Amino acid sequence: MAQDILKTDDQLVAEFLKGCSESFEELLSRYSTKVYNLSYRLTKNHQDAEEVLQDVFTTIFKKVNKFQGKCAFSSWIYRITVNSSFMKLRSRRRRRTVFFEDLAPLEKEDCGKETATPSCAVEETFKSEVRSLLEKQIERLPDDYRGVFILRDIDGFTNREVARLLNLSTPAVKSRLHRARSILKKRIKSFYKEAYGSVSDTEHLNSD
Repeated sequence: MAQDILKTDDQLVAEFLKGCSESFEELLSRYSTKVYNLSYRLTKNHQDAEEVLQDVFTTIFKKVNKFQGKCAFSSWIYRITVNSSFMKLRSRRRRRTVFFEDLAPLEKEDCGKETATPSCAVEETFKSEVRSLLEKQIERLPDDYRGVFILRDIDGFTNREVARLLNLSTPAVKSRLHRARSILKKRIKSFYKEAYGSVSDTEHLNSD
């Protein structure tokens, strides 16, 4: 159906609602790779991404009649992908590693040596504990904040991209990101202070 290449997503959706299965196949062809790639970026797992792909198009097949055209079809399908990916992460309790160095930098001068000193080993253990703490705290973030934080600070999407994916304004993304960073900073403060006796620089969490 080469002629459908020139058709818009909205036209294909309208045709599918009238019973044209080929239009749905064209939508699937257009977005399968994009949905899979986005899901893989979020889950970092090929099997999860495959399952999300199936879930997304099953959802679209069943609920496409609820698409009202208030946003681009691509934004709608990406939001479904993001939501499905986060559900997959929660169900599998799998989180990508969040490097502690990115959130609360530690002094590393003594760890630059070839042979690790006892203090360096203690520091590595501490960083591992804090990494685990951060992952748990990220999982505890409210959904509105957690989604923005993961997309922006872990997966590296820009504020504008996150806004488009989640159907938010760019200022709303910045506000939620700032709030998420503030929550995490407060939650790790007491742990960091207890271990080191002082709170290190965590200003990265408040940066734009």
